[in-house]
Amino acid sequence: MREDRHGKYESSGNVGTAVTFLLIGLGAGAVVGMLLAPKTGREMRRDLRRGYDNARETLDDWKDTARDFAEEAMERGSDLADDLKERVRPLTRGIRRG
Repeated sequence: MREDRHGKYESSGNVGTAVTFLLIGLGAGAVVGMLLAPKTGREMRRDLRRGYDNARETLDDWKDTARDFAEEAMERGSDLADDLKERVRPLTRGIRRG
């Protein structure tokens, strides 16, 4: 863990990556299970369509989460840059005078 400039602690773990691999594994297992199960063609097509729709919905959710994360990271970067400018400004004034 590390402390950010507001005194709050952030975890640097890879929980998101683990969840992603878990969901991919579950999806792959579901597809294999559907393909090996004895079903009629109509049932198989219906199940595959549901699986496709669920996967697409999950990907859309991940896309939204990634967009939110990127926006937050850009905001943090901008705040950090502004903070750094404020800290460096007195130094640059001193250098110009000297």
